[in-house]
Amino acid sequence: MGPWETYVRQCGEVHVIGEDVQAALEQFAFLIGRFRCEARLKMPSGEWQTFEAGWEGRWILNDRAIGDEYRVFAADGKLLVLGLNVRAYDAEKKSWNIKWVDGLSGRWTDLGPEELGGVQFDGNSVSYRFKEPMMAHALTRATYTNISERHFTWKGESSEDGSQWTEFMVVECERE
Repeated sequence: MGPWETYVRQCGEVHVIGEDVQAALEQFAFLIGRFRCEARLKMPSGEWQTFEAGWEGRWILNDRAIGDEYRVFAADGKLLVLGLNVRAYDAEKKSWNIKWVDGLSGRWTDLGPEELGGVQFDGNSVSYRFKEPMMAHALTRATYTNISERHFTWKGESSEDGSQWTEFMVVECERE
């Protein structure tokens, strides 16, 4: 028994992850690992610009949450985006708590809050909406699709009213 297990047993705080929480977290398990990505961003001119990106996810907090880092680089290697998603499932409320912290500004964003529809699972895709803190539009819908053992696609769509959506970013990720 290691020092952490000894500490936990001494404190009497042995916690087991419930099957409902484990099953919920498995829905985002495709993010676990290291991915090399190509991010395409639609510019105001309508042209698409391509950036190198990376995504790395891991189990955190004794496997009770997923933390995944995302980075985007300019052609000269300058870091343009650096952030961390923290994904946890609240079994009591049967809802997700997903937060993004922008490592460059220190700002936190709620992803997929219930008032915007929460997190939606539809076959081989996952989506959620959030109030956009960085872009010129009001709302973003993030969709993970084309999910396989080696690949996933992240698609960002913008909206001003939550009913009409326009694609503005596509990130293709391949497992390293």
